[in-house]
Amino acid sequence: MTCPDLHRTFALMLLPAALLLSACEKVSSPPAFHATEILDPSFGRELRLPDTEGRVRTLADFRGEVVGVYFGFLQCPDVCPTALSRAVEVKRLLGEEGKRFRIVFVTVDPERDTPEVVRAYLDAFDPSFVGLVGSPEEVARTAKEFRVYYRKVPTGSSYTMDHTATTFVYNADGKLRLAVPHALPAEAFAADVRRLLAEAPAAPGR
Repeated sequence: MTCPDLHRTFALMLLPAALLLSACEKVSSPPAFHATEILDPSFGRELRLPDTEGRVRTLADFRGEVVGVYFGFLQCPDVCPTALSRAVEVKRLLGEEGKRFRIVFVTVDPERDTPEVVRAYLDAFDPSFVGLVGSPEEVARTAKEFRVYYRKVPTGSSYTMDHTATTFVYNADGKLRLAVPHALPAEAFAADVRRLLAEAPAAPGR
């Protein structure tokens, strides 16, 4: 048998093992997230707005938790209440781990959404949710950083707001990891949060 024949025979002997190894790698790889995974975020890198108590909050304040940042407004008839209700259900599904999941609500209607009413509104869903109320200029800057769209829509003598309904999810290290669409069910959302929490065990004493 010539050298080329030996090489060919050896390669054919190794092929089944290589295929088996490839199959094992596919089986052992973690499942994909249900939400859209953000691998190299070029947006949402900074968040700096006052909360309902007047304290300036940044992403660093929430290290150790999985945080969902959501832009909305209090007079939203259905989209915002649905998103917040889903977040409450996610916490319930997470059980004890739900203590490390938090929603940060950024109002896009600071003209009407005062700190006091935002706090009362969020308390009706979950007292741990954080409300951020900036000036119109601060909100515009933050929305631009997150590539969030919003605008006033006149309705008779008043107005409503069109806005992006995505929830932006950060892992426990403060890195933007997921863009959660409004239509994603709570069960799928909770599974994604649980996976992020598993990547970073709780710090001692939390």
